[in-house]
Amino acid sequence: MSAVDNFTQALESTLASEIPGFEALVDCRQLTAGASQETYRITYRGADGETRLALRRAQPTSETESSVGGITLESEARLFKLAKQYAIPSPTVMYELQPGDNLGSGFVMNWLEGETMGHRINRRPELDDIRPQLARLCGEILGRIHNIDWQAEKLDSFLEVTDTRQQIQEAWDQYKELNVPIPMIDYTARWLMENLPQQARTSLVHTDFRNGNLMVNPQGIEAVLDWELAHIGDPIQDLGWLCVNSWRFGNRELEVGGFGQLEDLLAGYQEVTGVDVNEQDVKFWQVFGSFWWSIGTLRMAQSWRTGDTPSLERPVIGRRSSEAQMDCVDLLIPGEFTLPKRKTGLDQGTQLPMPAELLSGVAEFLKGTVAEKMDPHNQFLAKVAANSLSIAQREFQYGGELAQQEVERLRNLIGQDSDLDSLRWLLTERLRKGISLDTPGLADYLRQTVAGQLFVDQPYYSALK
Repeated sequence: MSAVDNFTQALESTLASEIPGFEALVDCRQLTAGASQETYRITYRGADGETRLALRRAQPTSETESSVGGITLESEARLFKLAKQYAIPSPTVMYELQPGDNLGSGFVMNWLEGETMGHRINRRPELDDIRPQLARLCGEILGRIHNIDWQAEKLDSFLEVTDTRQQIQEAWDQYKELNVPIPMIDYTARWLMENLPQQARTSLVHTDFRNGNLMVNPQGIEAVLDWELAHIGDPIQDLGWLCVNSWRFGNRELEVGGFGQLEDLLAGYQEVTGVDVNEQDVKFWQVFGSFWWSIGTLRMAQSWRTGDTPSLERPVIGRRSSEAQMDCVDLLIPGEFTLPKRKTGLDQGTQLPMPAELLSGVAEFLKGTVAEKMDPHNQFLAKVAANSLSIAQREFQYGGELAQQEVERLRNLIGQDSDLDSLRWLLTERLRKGISLDTPGLADYLRQTVAGQLFVDQPYYSALK
């Protein structure tokens, strides 16, 4: 029997044993496949007709049962159950997989209906009426999460307890292990260390509460998903993460998830907790969120480069680091920058065709002809491949010009002459050794350099508008 047949047989046997009224498995469709977890939609037939369930389980090839940098599936199931007790919108965990099921680690939940794609939540007409209420609803839900007595529930028995300085240092160390010189990341780490907020409370922190991890329908927020990064720490982290520009899906003006205003979020939070949150503290955690994500994307690309996580998407995600870096620029050192003059056509030359022209042709073929003939998952991958080629095309067109300009800025800033990589390392080392963040010319260099890199990586990202 194939691995698929073995899985289907084991699943049907388990459901027949554990789900009341189960008669036959009708369909089992894999929806997502992350680095360590899979999600399936299950349809079974029972006495009352067909019913849907959701299954989350560890990848059979995963070396550990935990998410990358996260908690075990057993712990996540425990948090879903706890959320239900505290009136936090959640699916119901119906069964946790056991070793004898031969399905690995995971759990079965009831199936909920709603939208989870962030850009659709911000744009779908059927959500027009509920969308203006979402920010306040998020504040109320986060208030209930943070009101959970984590000590009475003994959450520290399976969740890490961290302080803010420790979180910054851990992320900074992870970036340093990559051994790449990116001065904006070191600048942001220094700013965070020098502007630590006073932590008034310690609570359960969801850590990934954002647009894209919420299930929304016309009635409101149906479920809070993905607890795999939860920890015990400063609750304001959740409020800041929800406001990070990466999760606004192009709606930059609406600070909360691209769908609402900060004042509504904080009003809902205060109503439940009685806590009046300082907006500057929210800004700190916005900065931290973009800093953390700028490093997380690089680590994903590194896991692809080493072969640990073969994926077409991972290297492209690595190029999103410049998006998060530019969000840090906007929050810490906003100002003017100049982008390369857009070329009206592709590079011309004696070679026919030029590299950028070749890449453009293949990218268009993938997005159009190839994608149209594929199933939804492979359509997505074809578009990811086309995006990779478009980035490479812009690198051919603008990379040399931008590198030359950056070398000149670094020479003026550092007072030394060398190649680009060496100059970046010199500035990075000075930032780590304590050079003043107010050093003349430093902010201008960072702003212009990050904007130029983002222009190559994602020229339509909202921070460049």
